[in-house]
Amino acid sequence: MSLARDPQGERYTIRAGAYEAEITQVGATLARLRYDSRPVILETPEGEPMWFYRGALVAPWPNRIADGRYTCDGETYQVALSEPERGNALHGLVSFQAYELLEQDEDRVVLATTLFPTTGYPFHLRLVVEYSLDAAAGLHTRLTAENVGSRTAPYGCCPHPYLVAGPEPLDTWTLAFDAHSQMQVDPERLLPLGTGPVDPGSPQDFHGEGRVIGDTKLDTAFSDLLRDFDGNSFVTVTAPGGTGVEVSFGYDCSWVQIYTGDRPEPELNRLGLAVEPMTCPPDAFNSGMDLIRLAPGQAHSASWRIRAW
Repeated sequence: MSLARDPQGERYTIRAGAYEAEITQVGATLARLRYDSRPVILETPEGEPMWFYRGALVAPWPNRIADGRYTCDGETYQVALSEPERGNALHGLVSFQAYELLEQDEDRVVLATTLFPTTGYPFHLRLVVEYSLDAAAGLHTRLTAENVGSRTAPYGCCPHPYLVAGPEPLDTWTLAFDAHSQMQVDPERLLPLGTGPVDPGSPQDFHGEGRVIGDTKLDTAFSDLLRDFDGNSFVTVTAPGGTGVEVSFGYDCSWVQIYTGDRPEPELNRLGLAVEPMTCPPDAFNSGMDLIRLAPGQAHSASWRIRAW
């Protein structure tokens, strides 16, 4: 579709083996990922702007900034409250920004955008994202941010896919991941109160082979993640019929937000499991926890993979 007819702009399709992915011009969003023609992420209906950050790339901060206000190098800045019901600035600034196509092959696409300085975020970044498909390993994404300005920039990022394990309800899926710590938050605004352990047997404990999600509600950032010899951490979700999907990521993402997609609208409630590998936790622009500080000319890359079966 042309930009004039599709609110998500041009769409770029890549394929490898049983995988097919579609990335959009607006936000460089992962709008579609299918395996053997089965959707493995929630998709936004055609002809609509992206819903609820489904498949979004989130930068220059993941999650939230309390009150949209932060201080950097002695200066205080205010960004728009994109989550007004909680008084927060949510999910960065580039999820609805147009990207330009740099390269496209059968199994790979590269897009880029420039984030120009504003009064709320007076820093100048160039973002380049590469999506590539492998018939065995699935979809690999790498996001690189370069500071092309003259001031050191606070920075963080994450993806925002909602995983779909299979046709069965989310409550029947088995979730598995190993984390030793979690961010405790204010239940009203979901802002950090401090870190604490993931207690064995608690509702947040899905270690080892995991367990059925059931009626557990999660909107939680986890850290101190178990990693393999290559430094990768894994979050898997499996449906009763045996289909499933996995997100893996390395040390460049030291946190992962997991959200069971709880919505007030019955027809939209708990349709997919958001799994968001994050470079820093919620409100890192204020806490400074794991926050990246990009000096002029410096670049930072983060990557993650989605695999289905």
